Amino acid sequence: MTALRVGIAGYGVVGQRRGQCIRSHPRLDLVAVCDQKLKGRTTSDDGFASFATIAELLACELDVLFVCLSNDLAATATIAGLNRGLHVFCEKPPARSLSELQPVLAAEQRHSNQRLMYGFNHRYHDSVIRALDIIRSGDLGRIINMRGVYGKAKLITFNQPSWRVDRSISGGGVLLDQGIHMVDIMRLFAGEFTEVTSVISNNHWGYDVEDNAYALMKSADGAVALFNSSATQWRHQFSLDINLQRGSLILRGILTGSKSYGAETLTIVRADPDNDNGDPVEATETFNRDPSWEREIGAFVDSIDSGRAPEHGTSTDALATLKLVSQIYYSDPVWRAKYSIEDPQ
Repeated sequence: MTALRVGIAGYGVVGQRRGQCIRSHPRLDLVAVCDQKLKGRTTSDDGFASFATIAELLACELDVLFVCLSNDLAATATIAGLNRGLHVFCEKPPARSLSELQPVLAAEQRHSNQRLMYGFNHRYHDSVIRALDIIRSGDLGRIINMRGVYGKAKLITFNQPSWRVDRSISGGGVLLDQGIHMVDIMRLFAGEFTEVTSVISNNHWGYDVEDNAYALMKSADGAVALFNSSATQWRHQFSLDINLQRGSLILRGILTGSKSYGAETLTIVRADPDNDNGDPVEATETFNRDPSWEREIGAFVDSIDSGRAPEHGTSTDALATLKLVSQIYYSDPVWRAKYSIEDPQ
């Protein structure tokens, strides 16, 4: 097959990491990137062109667009790519709000022969895949409850750009930026949540975006989820406990570029509720490498080649996850009034 010509809009930390994966995929050819920090047209040592604007990028002969821009530009760039006749991969969040996402979904419908996928990368981690396989097998029964924490020490870490704490650009704080991954995999494991109660706060760092979000959610079949998305978690943490009828799945750590969330493990607990007395048999699996980025891009390419939607990261996923995040914001009456949060219903 002829290689798919790829352009990347936004060539910061994430865009560059996507670029590495793209250049290593046999079906993809990175031909151009754009970023506002770039001046004029240049050609890299790796042979791809660089531009300062997305308009210049979209004037190139492309088949695929990767959108790795700030949150305020994600939706408009995705629409521009679809209108240009391209397959589009967009990083999370898909938009700053549900109303901003709607025109993207309309554009996708107009271009139904093109693939649109969103970067909910955590779905492609080994621990998450393994846990999902066990849940879907029914071996441990249905989910009773989940407790999750995803936290970092600041709203801006690892030299991230300052727009992340500017509400007009970011649309939200730690929940929309990082916590959205936990919201997404909770949906993946338990289905849709129909009841949401929350407390949202920004009483530590003092920005106009949240530094903590606390949510209590219940699904239609009765699974209950507790979740804290935090930017005051001094020891970075990713943890998710899933309790089922005949055991538990305990996810700890997530492999990232920073390595600050610890080893990625999954502990499988097989319980006998009548006899265990709180000391069941368990086994821990440790995952020492992170193939999620390559695996995710591979799924996107497979979707393009097959003409079928990918299993994960569809616009349906993006809409449902952003809707649940919006429900968490909206469910705190003080936060809702302070920032005029739109009703996600």
